[in-house]
Amino acid sequence: MRKPWLLFVLGLVLVLGGSALAWKVQTAGGIKVTEVTFAGTGGTPMSGLLYTPPNATSATPAPGVLAVHGYINSRETQSGFAIEFARRGYVVLALDQTGHGYSGGAAFSNGFGGPDGLKYLRSLPTVDPANIGLEGHSMGGWTVLAAAATMPDAYRAVVLEGSSTGKPFAADGSPAWPRNLALVFSQYDEFSKLMWGVDRAKDVTRSAKLQAVFGTTAPVEPGKVYGSVEGGTARVLHTPATTHPGDHISPAAIGHALDWFALTLKGGTPRPASDQIWMWKEAGTGVALIGAVVLLLGTFQLLLTLPLFASLRQPIQPTVARRDGGWWRGVALTALLPALTYFPFFILGMVALPPNAILKQGITNQVLTWAVLTALITLGLAALGKRDKPAFSRSLRLSVLIGILSVGVVYGALELVHRLFLVDFRFWVVALKRLSLGQADQVLVYVLPLTLAFGVTLRTLLARIPVAGESNLARYASAVLALSGGFALLLVLDYGALFLTGHLPTAFDPLSTVVAIQFLPLTALMAVIGVFTWKRTGGYATASVICGLLLTWYMVAGTATQVV
Repeated sequence: MRKPWLLFVLGLVLVLGGSALAWKVQTAGGIKVTEVTFAGTGGTPMSGLLYTPPNATSATPAPGVLAVHGYINSRETQSGFAIEFARRGYVVLALDQTGHGYSGGAAFSNGFGGPDGLKYLRSLPTVDPANIGLEGHSMGGWTVLAAAATMPDAYRAVVLEGSSTGKPFAADGSPAWPRNLALVFSQYDEFSKLMWGVDRAKDVTRSAKLQAVFGTTAPVEPGKVYGSVEGGTARVLHTPATTHPGDHISPAAIGHALDWFALTLKGGTPRPASDQIWMWKEAGTGVALIGAVVLLLGTFQLLLTLPLFASLRQPIQPTVARRDGGWWRGVALTALLPALTYFPFFILGMVALPPNAILKQGITNQVLTWAVLTALITLGLAALGKRDKPAFSRSLRLSVLIGILSVGVVYGALELVHRLFLVDFRFWVVALKRLSLGQADQVLVYVLPLTLAFGVTLRTLLARIPVAGESNLARYASAVLALSGGFALLLVLDYGALFLTGHLPTAFDPLSTVVAIQFLPLTALMAVIGVFTWKRTGGYATASVICGLLLTWYMVAGTATQVV
């Protein structure tokens, strides 16, 4: 640690530089992005990001678009669509659904917040209320359909991305409702059975449910416009070659939405659908996300040089002499166990630990069930073995303090870029967001059991993986392989089968399949934090605290709250 400040400075540069790039992109061409809040049904606080292009004024109102994210996402997930809509002269409200992001209420309540969002958008003096488009991804599609059903004369066109009319959460579609519908349903969408009643997304053209909406008994032809725009009965299907979460970062999926509103809404600024810049915003927040990790490690390293934390600086003591058969078996067990228990324990968590007055988030409850039960199995297997245990910590109190301070600096950096640039740390489905007050309360509920569970994982990792005398690169690579290898294998097999055959092996639980994508980078992050802190403290306590705080914050801020 000859230059303990270097990582800290590098992390800060990446955070600020990436965030500034993202802000530059989302405000390109004079677009103004503001955070808005308003009262919804029953006084429910609603939140969104409002994108206002320079052509939209009270004297010259512009078309408006209500853009809504899917389940366990938030308003920023729609930034690719919102940026491109705004660049074409539309005023865009990227809404947080109820129970998501910074909107109040319980998830699924008040029509997901859709009717309130549409009402607010129409009330803006910069918006032409006769030219409103509705766009939603997945559950966001049901959100905008709820708005369309509640206010049937308040919009001109709808784009559903990876969503559907009808059951389970929308009114049945017909050749006349919703008005002027574009369906963008990807060829490898994981939710084809739920949405349109077909086992393979590629077979959506043969869905009887879809054919009823298009007013035909023959397979629906992708790209063909059915019905009449002027009559409000126009329909079109597009099937880009991506997945359900892939819609967010697909130029084709976004381009189809742009083309549909260009056809069905009057006004705006003509621009070809191929002219897209949103991916640079995604790159910017992605750089900022990497910078946040570097800043976390740099803060920890810098704090460790202070006299207060001197007792934490201990030499490392690898418990493994060489990579023998036992070492490889340990790696395999560490990697495969969490992946093998993932679906059974996620399903168990959904059934046995539903959202309640104390544990208010369904997905976080599933993660908690999986993490705790897998940790108990790990402890049981460890009790049968004879491998030495890694050191814990010379001072639990100091480990907790340095962990809180390290994560706190990252949170402060996130708050700073929010105030300066109105962005967060994210790339695709991985996002680190600020906490609402209600979410902060939930962090206090979940953090202890999750920290203990992650502590068992890190204890096992640092007992089995580091080999005496190996290079730093080998240590990090081995740790990442041990924690992420199982999920990498699971995703390769799952999505390999989907791309080759069109069938998803885990179609019995497509939501958990999509959630598992996040576990790959998150487990790799745990491995990096574990090795980095172990090298400097000789123990796993600090890594447990940091991972517990960081990942609990990540999960609670990024998912849905079902109970208020």
